[in-house]
Amino acid sequence: MKRTIKILAIAVLIISATVFVLSIGFRVSGIYINTTPSLPVGFYQVVDEPIVNGVYVAFCPPQNAVFDMARDRSYINRGDCPGGYGLLLKRVFALSGDTVSIDQTGIFVNGEHLPNSAQLKTDAEDRPLPQYRLDQRVLDDSEYLLLSDLNPQSFDARYFGLIARDQIRQVVRPVFTWSR
Repeated sequence: MKRTIKILAIAVLIISATVFVLSIGFRVSGIYINTTPSLPVGFYQVVDEPIVNGVYVAFCPPQNAVFDMARDRSYINRGDCPGGYGLLLKRVFALSGDTVSIDQTGIFVNGEHLPNSAQLKTDAEDRPLPQYRLDQRVLDDSEYLLLSDLNPQSFDARYFGLIARDQIRQVVRPVFTWSR
Protein backbone atom coordinates (compact mmCIF):
# COMPACT_ATOMS: atom_id res chain seq x y z
CA MET A 1 0.00 0.00 0.00
CA LYS A 2 2.76 2.47 0.98
CA ARG A 3 4.70 1.53 -2.15
CA THR A 4 1.66 2.30 -4.35
CA ILE A 5 1.17 5.69 -2.70
CA LYS A 6 4.86 6.45 -3.16
CA ILE A 7 4.71 5.50 -6.87
CA LEU A 8 1.58 7.64 -7.37
CA ALA A 9 3.23 10.60 -5.64
CA ILE A 10 6.32 10.27 -7.85
CA ALA A 11 4.12 9.98 -10.98
CA VAL A 12 2.17 13.13 -10.05
CA LEU A 13 5.44 14.97 -9.40
CA ILE A 14 6.89 13.90 -12.76
CA ILE A 15 3.71 14.85 -14.64
CA SER A 16 3.57 18.24 -12.88
CA ALA A 17 7.21 18.95 -13.64
CA THR A 18 6.73 17.92 -17.28
CA VAL A 19 3.70 20.20 -17.71
CA PHE A 20 5.62 23.07 -16.08
CA VAL A 21 8.64 22.61 -18.36
CA LEU A 22 6.42 22.28 -21.46
CA SER A 23 4.52 25.47 -20.58
CA ILE A 24 7.82 27.38 -20.30
CA GLY A 25 9.00 25.86 -23.58
CA PHE A 26 5.75 26.84 -25.31
CA ARG A 27 5.99 30.41 -24.02
CA VAL A 28 9.62 30.79 -25.11
CA SER A 29 8.80 29.40 -28.58
CA GLY A 30 5.84 31.76 -29.01
CA ILE A 31 3.08 29.19 -28.47
CA TYR A 32 -0.08 30.06 -26.55
CA ILE A 33 -2.45 27.46 -25.19
CA ASN A 34 -6.08 28.52 -25.31
CA THR A 35 -8.38 26.69 -22.91
CA THR A 36 -11.27 29.16 -22.99
CA PRO A 37 -14.46 28.70 -25.06
CA SER A 38 -14.02 32.10 -26.75
CA LEU A 39 -11.85 30.58 -29.48
CA PRO A 40 -11.21 27.01 -30.55
CA VAL A 41 -9.32 25.21 -27.76
CA GLY A 42 -5.75 24.42 -28.68
CA PHE A 43 -2.33 25.78 -29.55
CA TYR A 44 -1.67 29.15 -31.22
CA GLN A 45 1.68 30.29 -32.65
CA VAL A 46 2.90 33.90 -32.69
CA VAL A 47 3.37 34.99 -36.32
CA ASP A 48 4.89 38.06 -37.92
CA GLU A 49 1.84 39.18 -39.89
CA PRO A 50 -0.16 42.40 -40.10
CA ILE A 51 -3.35 42.91 -38.13
CA VAL A 52 -6.17 42.42 -40.63
CA ASN A 53 -9.81 41.37 -40.39
CA GLY A 54 -10.22 37.76 -39.34
CA VAL A 55 -6.84 37.18 -37.66
CA TYR A 56 -6.45 36.20 -34.03
CA VAL A 57 -4.50 38.51 -31.75
CA ALA A 58 -3.09 38.38 -28.22
CA PHE A 59 -3.64 41.59 -26.28
CA CYS A 60 -3.20 43.09 -22.84
CA PRO A 61 -6.47 44.64 -21.68
CA PRO A 62 -6.38 48.32 -20.75
CA GLN A 63 -6.48 49.05 -17.03
CA ASN A 64 -10.03 50.09 -16.19
CA ALA A 65 -13.02 49.21 -13.98
CA VAL A 66 -14.56 46.81 -16.53
CA PHE A 67 -11.41 44.68 -16.72
CA ASP A 68 -10.92 44.90 -12.93
CA MET A 69 -14.43 43.41 -12.59
CA ALA A 70 -13.64 40.76 -15.22
CA ARG A 71 -10.45 39.75 -13.38
CA ASP A 72 -12.17 39.73 -9.98
CA ARG A 73 -15.05 37.58 -11.33
CA SER A 74 -12.58 35.26 -13.13
CA TYR A 75 -13.91 36.08 -16.62
CA ILE A 76 -10.26 36.67 -17.50
CA ASN A 77 -7.12 35.17 -15.99
CA ARG A 78 -4.61 36.95 -13.85
CA GLY A 79 -1.28 37.53 -15.53
CA ASP A 80 1.64 39.76 -16.39
CA CYS A 81 -0.22 42.58 -18.13
CA PRO A 82 -0.68 45.92 -16.30
CA GLY A 83 -3.45 45.62 -13.72
CA GLY A 84 -2.54 41.97 -13.11
CA TYR A 85 -4.56 40.88 -16.16
CA GLY A 86 -3.63 37.93 -18.35
CA LEU A 87 -3.24 38.17 -22.11
CA LEU A 88 -6.48 37.59 -24.01
CA LEU A 89 -6.86 35.95 -27.42
CA LYS A 90 -9.63 37.28 -29.66
CA ARG A 91 -10.40 37.61 -33.35
CA VAL A 92 -10.32 40.94 -35.22
CA PHE A 93 -13.74 41.82 -36.65
CA ALA A 94 -13.28 45.51 -37.49
CA LEU A 95 -10.42 47.95 -38.00
CA SER A 96 -9.64 51.34 -39.54
CA GLY A 97 -12.40 52.56 -41.85
CA ASP A 98 -15.05 50.08 -40.65
CA THR A 99 -18.27 51.44 -39.14
CA VAL A 100 -19.19 49.81 -35.83
CA SER A 101 -22.28 49.95 -33.61
CA ILE A 102 -22.71 48.10 -30.32
CA ASP A 103 -25.95 47.80 -28.36
CA GLN A 104 -27.92 45.13 -26.50
CA THR A 105 -29.06 43.46 -29.73
CA GLY A 106 -25.46 42.91 -30.76
CA ILE A 107 -22.58 44.25 -32.78
CA PHE A 108 -22.94 45.63 -36.29
CA VAL A 109 -19.94 46.09 -38.60
CA ASN A 110 -20.60 48.07 -41.78
CA GLY A 111 -24.33 47.51 -41.23
CA GLU A 112 -24.03 43.72 -40.87
CA HIS A 113 -25.11 42.04 -37.61
CA LEU A 114 -22.40 39.70 -36.25
CA PRO A 115 -23.59 36.26 -35.11
CA ASN A 116 -23.55 35.47 -31.37
CA SER A 117 -22.90 39.13 -30.51
CA ALA A 118 -26.00 40.07 -28.46
CA GLN A 119 -25.20 41.37 -24.98
CA LEU A 120 -26.36 39.44 -21.95
CA LYS A 121 -27.73 41.42 -19.00
CA THR A 122 -26.31 39.05 -16.38
CA ASP A 123 -23.64 36.37 -16.13
CA ALA A 124 -24.16 32.71 -15.15
CA GLU A 125 -24.28 33.72 -11.48
CA ASP A 126 -26.94 36.40 -12.14
CA ARG A 127 -24.51 39.31 -11.65
CA PRO A 128 -25.05 42.34 -13.90
CA LEU A 129 -22.79 42.68 -16.93
CA PRO A 130 -21.56 46.00 -18.36
CA GLN A 131 -23.81 47.30 -21.12
CA TYR A 132 -21.37 48.98 -23.51
CA ARG A 133 -22.82 51.21 -26.24
CA LEU A 134 -21.25 52.58 -29.40
CA ASP A 135 -23.31 54.44 -31.98
CA GLN A 136 -22.23 54.30 -35.67
CA ARG A 137 -18.51 54.97 -35.24
CA VAL A 138 -15.97 54.82 -38.07
CA LEU A 139 -12.82 53.32 -36.56
CA ASP A 140 -9.51 55.16 -36.89
CA ASP A 141 -6.03 53.66 -37.40
CA SER A 142 -5.58 52.86 -33.71
CA GLU A 143 -8.92 51.14 -32.97
CA TYR A 144 -9.89 47.46 -33.26
CA LEU A 145 -13.03 45.45 -32.57
CA LEU A 146 -12.04 42.13 -30.95
CA LEU A 147 -14.48 39.38 -30.05
CA SER A 148 -15.55 35.77 -30.27
CA ASP A 149 -18.10 34.73 -32.85
CA LEU A 150 -18.20 31.20 -31.38
CA ASN A 151 -19.39 31.79 -27.85
CA PRO A 152 -22.44 33.95 -27.10
CA GLN A 153 -21.25 34.18 -23.46
CA SER A 154 -17.71 35.35 -24.27
CA PHE A 155 -16.38 38.38 -22.42
CA ASP A 156 -15.42 40.55 -25.39
CA ALA A 157 -16.08 43.85 -27.21
CA ARG A 158 -19.82 43.70 -26.50
CA TYR A 159 -18.90 44.46 -22.85
CA PHE A 160 -15.58 46.37 -23.04
CA GLY A 161 -15.71 48.13 -26.41
CA LEU A 162 -12.84 48.87 -28.76
CA ILE A 163 -9.20 48.01 -28.09
CA ALA A 164 -6.34 50.39 -28.93
CA ARG A 165 -3.52 49.24 -31.21
CA ASP A 166 -0.93 49.65 -28.45
CA GLN A 167 -2.76 47.00 -26.37
CA ILE A 168 -2.26 44.34 -29.08
CA ARG A 169 0.95 42.34 -28.54
CA GLN A 170 0.97 39.77 -31.35
CA VAL A 171 -0.91 38.19 -34.18
CA VAL A 172 -1.37 34.46 -33.53
CA ARG A 173 -2.38 31.62 -35.81
CA PRO A 174 -4.02 28.34 -34.76
CA VAL A 175 -1.57 25.45 -34.98
CA PHE A 176 -3.64 22.62 -33.52
CA THR A 177 -7.21 23.08 -32.23
CA TRP A 178 -10.12 20.85 -31.33
CA SER A 179 -13.73 21.15 -30.19
CA ARG A 180 -14.86 20.50 -26.67
